[in-house]
Amino acid sequence: MKTFISSIVLLGLGVALLSMNSNSFVVAETANSEEFIARGTEPFWSITVSKRGIIYSSPDVKKQTFPYVTPLKAEGRPANLLRVYRLRGRSNSLLIIKQVNSCSDGMSDKVYPYSATVILDKRVLEGCAEKK
Repeated sequence: MKTFISSIVLLGLGVALLSMNSNSFVVAETANSEEFIARGTEPFWSITVSKRGIIYSSPDVKKQTFPYVTPLKAEGRPANLLRVYRLRGRSNSLLIIKQVNSCSDGMSDKVYPYSATVILDKRVLEGCAEKK
């Protein structure tokens, strides 16, 4: 239930980001070495974030590359807490990575330190993330 409520909050944040003036968020100051990999199950998907680009893949989409963008962060919050990446070239598409106590992929015993929500046009995918 806690995960479901968290997901609804993140979805609301994503919708708010799309409709709000960009002045409500500030650019996160992140180190060059901060790269992430996010994964989800049911359906399976993955996103790799690096300075070279943001790469989405799934069984249906073998590889879709977006240019790297500096993530946005919530104003007044630490940069490590919440990152929002806009996926250029796709309308209404975002990757939201949020630091959490634990995130489970539901398939393994691995515990991830970040949750991930991907909004690709009208699809919303949920999963977990970790630094590479």
